[in-house]
Amino acid sequence: MPSQVKIELVSELKDQMARAKSIVLSDYRGLTVEQMTNLRVKLRGQGAEMRVIKNRLAKLAMKDAGLPVPEDHLTGPSAFVFSMEDPTAGPKVLAQFAKDNVKLSIKCGLFGRSVMNAAAVATLASLPSREELLGRLLGGLKSPVARFAICLKATVNKVAYALKAVADKKQAAA
Repeated sequence: MPSQVKIELVSELKDQMARAKSIVLSDYRGLTVEQMTNLRVKLRGQGAEMRVIKNRLAKLAMKDAGLPVPEDHLTGPSAFVFSMEDPTAGPKVLAQFAKDNVKLSIKCGLFGRSVMNAAAVATLASLPSREELLGRLLGGLKSPVARFAICLKATVNKVAYALKAVADKKQAAA
């Protein structure tokens, strides 16, 4: 018989998993408390959150949220990183932290309704953020408009120079 505390925890996890843009599972064995605290601070700064969850409760919450359950990756201690705003935020911080700390390993990830292996999570981490992509898009859209304006201005300038040359010629003839 599950306790009321566990029922509420599963319900809370289900809501958090349903709202998350991406979820990454990692193995944190061997990290010190200080390292874990630093990782959590970095994640919070990027709009992500890390929670250590029992695998059995995580499976229940994933099933309730309608997410695929990566059974083969839910073994041993698992830390879940939820990216609530930018789906690349959590994977980027984890990938960078894993480079600096060999003891942290990425198991798998969930993006949308699909399970990603560790290599796919690393690929997701290498993608630019949403803001960066929007900036590139705006720059790409602005470029043709700016070129058109420059060409239009050059044409108007040429007409003005031609008219001035004709006026100068008539003035010199008179």
